[in-house]
Amino acid sequence: MPGVSIDCDRQTRKSLTIARAGLCLAIIASGLALRGWGLGLGLPAFVVKYGGSVLWGTMVFFLLAMAASTLSRPRIALVAAVIAIGVELFRLVHFPWLDAFRLTLPGALLLGRIFSMWNMVAYGVGIALGVSFDHLAMSARPGPASDSPHSAS
Repeated sequence: MPGVSIDCDRQTRKSLTIARAGLCLAIIASGLALRGWGLGLGLPAFVVKYGGSVLWGTMVFFLLAMAASTLSRPRIALVAAVIAIGVELFRLVHFPWLDAFRLTLPGALLLGRIFSMWNMVAYGVGIALGVSFDHLAMSARPGPASDSPHSAS
């Protein structure tokens, strides 16, 4: 039944978390590389900016999927969307110390600097990609498809 958590054994959950961690690390590395060298490689600024936002949304999905591995993909995606929208709306809040943090590299990567509705669209695309990647990665695992803790979604 979609949206209902499905219990799985400890070994399956552990292998699921390891696979998700690997995907998450690859996404983080890709996002940092895109933001660091994308313009230098001749990629359009639009691709660098919103590509990073898509990858950020995907990363949020996988971080949540690891932390809440008993939730279904749709629920993980919903929580990821709420977090992404909350972070974007938080950009409308300005305090001197917060704005100073946003000017640092960690602040820019974690919180961003400027509010944009388009970022929310990019996060949604990234979360949808996360759902798709997660499904593909888990269905590629050896064993019967019904073994997957999220086969219902």
